[in-house]
Amino acid sequence: MPHVLETGFEAIDNENPNGSPKIRGYNIIGGRLELASDGSTFESKNPAILTDCLGVFPLSTKDDVHKALISARSAFSGWSTTPAPTRGQIIGNMGRLLMEHKEDLVRLETREIGKTLKESAGEIQEAIDTCLFFQSEGRRLYGQTVNSELPDKELFTYRRPLGVCGIINACNFPSAVPFWKMIPAIMCGNTCVWKSPQDSPLLSFALARIMHEAGLPDGVVNLVHGKGSGAGQYLVNAVDEGMVDKISFTGSTSVGKMIGEICGRNLVSCSLELGGKNPLVVMPSANLENAVEGAYWAGFGTAGQRCTSLGNLIVHEDIYDDFMHIFMEKVRHTKIGDSLDNDDVLYGPMLSEKYALDFLDTLEICESSGARRIYGEGRITTDSSPSGFVGDADSGVYMWPHVYVDVTDDMECFHEEVFGPAVTVVKAKDFDHALYLANASPYGLSSAIYTNDRLEAYRFKTGIKAGMTGINNSTTGAEAHLPFGGVKGSGNGTRESGIWVIEAYSYWHAVNDELSGKLQLAQMDVDEIHIEEAEADYKSLA
Repeated sequence: MPHVLETGFEAIDNENPNGSPKIRGYNIIGGRLELASDGSTFESKNPAILTDCLGVFPLSTKDDVHKALISARSAFSGWSTTPAPTRGQIIGNMGRLLMEHKEDLVRLETREIGKTLKESAGEIQEAIDTCLFFQSEGRRLYGQTVNSELPDKELFTYRRPLGVCGIINACNFPSAVPFWKMIPAIMCGNTCVWKSPQDSPLLSFALARIMHEAGLPDGVVNLVHGKGSGAGQYLVNAVDEGMVDKISFTGSTSVGKMIGEICGRNLVSCSLELGGKNPLVVMPSANLENAVEGAYWAGFGTAGQRCTSLGNLIVHEDIYDDFMHIFMEKVRHTKIGDSLDNDDVLYGPMLSEKYALDFLDTLEICESSGARRIYGEGRITTDSSPSGFVGDADSGVYMWPHVYVDVTDDMECFHEEVFGPAVTVVKAKDFDHALYLANASPYGLSSAIYTNDRLEAYRFKTGIKAGMTGINNSTTGAEAHLPFGGVKGSGNGTRESGIWVIEAYSYWHAVNDELSGKLQLAQMDVDEIHIEEAEADYKSLA
């Protein structure tokens, strides 16, 4: 098979009805374009126009995944000994290539998963920011020089790479999140096998090619396509076979727990960024217009398909009616449609048909819990669509925005993540009750409070059990130099982004350099310091 840089994107003869090309996708293993070993394939479809097939991709087998892991292992020795500043320079090249191709990548992402152009542009920019941030970190992969307790001896610490990293991410952030994972991983000297999201393989293929175009050596990043239950599971199972030194996973809590168990029994490091039921509290001192904007975006931006999307909207009873009146006015006028054809839509289709069906299933939890639905009618159809819908209901998978009220903390829908455009609203009696409600779910990813009482803001940020908190800001949003991650059911304490993520992809190596020419034993050969005895009348000082 040809090298990844020896050919352009290959269009399959039969084009889509709209004239857009259908691409032949490949795995990238050791820098070579590879099909599945058994010839199996799957298609990537545009969720706004299900008849629009973006491409055909390998449905990777266990043999394909193992071949990628062997390639990564083979590349590790050369890459890990490449000077870190050189690794950083290649990462910087990636960022510049992303900037050069940004417009095309933005349109590709919107076509493949249905995000708005504005959101796709923000996400590609996040990948660019990550590259530019870690380019310079290649010159700051610092260790320490430590003073010894013995003479003529030097002590040092160094960061060392872990080895081969398995990378698995969801399709809701198909460019930012894999770069969050792989850029610090390769900057530390690791090599990677990346299992692309099943619903965004073409974008993943394009991003992997950019990595190689930037000068990344063959085998440092290997790309395999397929299902989570197939290629993803094969990659995780390879931990048991001693082929993987690290798993980094973004996805559901249930799958994360399974990965944690496998890694734990093999003493292999794992980074788990999982689900959330993110609370947003609104207190009487808040600017209601600002609070409504934050809650509205957190609940329905990206069609609610963010791990940081608003889950429980907790509103103080004294302002509940006023807040809900303004909030529902915005919800009723939500503009929904395909961003490639319509300007200023808040959100587009669901990420795929699978995500659409899963969302409809979780709505049943809200209904069966006893929550009262005041807006939303499930899937948008020609016979059932909100006034702001500007798409083609028959061609894609679009959902109404949903709002459920009269929710209490003993309901299942209060605790369960609803991955889609749905908000559960809870009434709080006072600040202490609001903080209790914010902490009552099993998750702890993101959180927010709207208040102009500085003491309330302080008590919230110190009392909330979450990895991230917004004060007079939405639950969503991340920056490339700030740690991202959660606690409780939202993760295992590891963090993405910023300098903190380096801890997840390296280990500390302590070096003891003996210069004296003889054996000196710490703790045993240290000269004992004696306290000099002296006569003193301490009572006279009183």
